[in-house]
Amino acid sequence: MTVHPLRVLVVSHGHPSLSLGGAEVASYNLHKGLNALEGVNSRFLARVGHPVVRHGGTALLSLRQKQGEILYHADDYDHFFLSNRNTEEVERDFLRVVLDLKPDVIHFHHFIGLGLECLYAVRRALPDTLIVVTFHEFLSICHHHGQMVKTGNGNLCRQASPADCNACFPDISPARFLRREKFVRGLLELADHFVSPSHFLVDRYVDWGLERSKFTVIENGLDIVEPTPPRPLPPGGRRARFAYFGQITAFKGVDVLLDAVARIPESVWGDDAQLMIFGGNLERQPEPFRQKIEKLVEQAGPRARFYGAYQNAEMPRLMQSIDWTVIPSIWWENSPIVIQESFFHGRPMIASNIGGMAEKITDGVNGLHFRVGSPEDLIDRMVEALTDPGLWDRLRAGIAQPISHRDCAQKHLDLYYTVAANRDSVPAVRSA
Repeated sequence: MTVHPLRVLVVSHGHPSLSLGGAEVASYNLHKGLNALEGVNSRFLARVGHPVVRHGGTALLSLRQKQGEILYHADDYDHFFLSNRNTEEVERDFLRVVLDLKPDVIHFHHFIGLGLECLYAVRRALPDTLIVVTFHEFLSICHHHGQMVKTGNGNLCRQASPADCNACFPDISPARFLRREKFVRGLLELADHFVSPSHFLVDRYVDWGLERSKFTVIENGLDIVEPTPPRPLPPGGRRARFAYFGQITAFKGVDVLLDAVARIPESVWGDDAQLMIFGGNLERQPEPFRQKIEKLVEQAGPRARFYGAYQNAEMPRLMQSIDWTVIPSIWWENSPIVIQESFFHGRPMIASNIGGMAEKITDGVNGLHFRVGSPEDLIDRMVEALTDPGLWDRLRAGIAQPISHRDCAQKHLDLYYTVAANRDSVPAVRSA
């Protein structure tokens, strides 16, 4: 009898080489981690769209990706229903890959751009294949970019309903939101199991109607070789370099951070303190937000410097020049990769006191909390960081090492076997 490796197909809404985001990196790290384990053969399918040009009459592409990596072009996407209108190509091209590979497990790390119909197509074509879905935000619940933030006043939303969603989008009726909820949840329930990087996100989806017993919390794994040592300080120097990493959008709270930095007393800020902002996409934001940021940058003056967008591989080098990472998001977040990266390199964090941020960062242990959306409270925390000479070392000592991509993959592999055994219809290994 010959035992074959467990066949896994990891599906992502983007390939890190073409679309650099936390979910893309997490899904690709899982794929690499699985292939580093014995008894597993992982393939990676990533959705691409405009401006990548498709190949003639097929949605399948080959852009010199590594062996075992497949690109699937999909542009005809309904953002409201998270639906792929081109079901013909799902049935023809997506299923062609699935039926060729015949995976034991298909792990959807996202379905943006691909459409929830892919879950239905897999379940119908390969009923014994295990389907796992990882959630990265609240897109299935919330039409407002999956942020669960009210459109009118920016207040946090704690539980969605058709009536509440209609209040955010008056032009969309409660009945249509109810249809969206039934459609999305109905297709998600085809999955055998769900993975979340945070308990907070699990609670939101359970409140929405998914079964808690179908969830497992597994943190996303990092693929970094060596941590960056602390920044060398001159004699009498202090830990006074703050950094922001991420997109510059209204949800990320960069305006809160700039406002706080501009108002810290000069006697505290001094000549050695600096805010370093690594991020892009400001030019894509609405004009009122861009004007607000420009005004705040002017007020902050030389205290804040913008370094533009960055690649994930640059993080170790960028960490060399900083002491603290600030994550001022005004939405819940889930498990931003910058938290794990900062902890891996031993940099304490100052973060909003909500959602996945508050779950991952423990106030006074490995970082500091401030009240979400409050520049005044952030000022107090940054002043504390600048004036307490032993604080940085105490918080650094409280940082636990984040999970590696290989250990993360092992946790997933264990989960696949457990869910398969409980389901009692997917063989743990293939034999011939």
